[in-house]
Amino acid sequence: PNQETLFGVDFNNPVLQQEIAKISDIRRVVSRDGQLDVMTVQVEKTVDAIDADVAAIANELQKDIKDYVGVSATIEVCDPGGVARSEGKAVRVIDERKT
Repeated sequence: PNQETLFGVDFNNPVLQQEIAKISDIRRVVSRDGQLDVMTVQVEKTVDAIDADVAAIANELQKDIKDYVGVSATIEVCDPGGVARSEGKAVRVIDERKT
């Protein structure tokens, strides 16, 4: 499988697969809060998981990321079609930090 990582988080790791099975698309947004880098993970529910509990998905994914690699992330769960798409090559990581 393709390995998609950010801040050491392997989003294809079996530890995350149970919650990822409910997700059809993932996009990470990296920004800065003062001196700290922060990560927001935007996930889109699959059609099969449309009635899944948004808070439960977010909490479990946030916990798994924190437990697995020690990185805190904010999780945004969207309905199908809610994660913005780019034309052409998929943009999976958005870096909003100013250099």
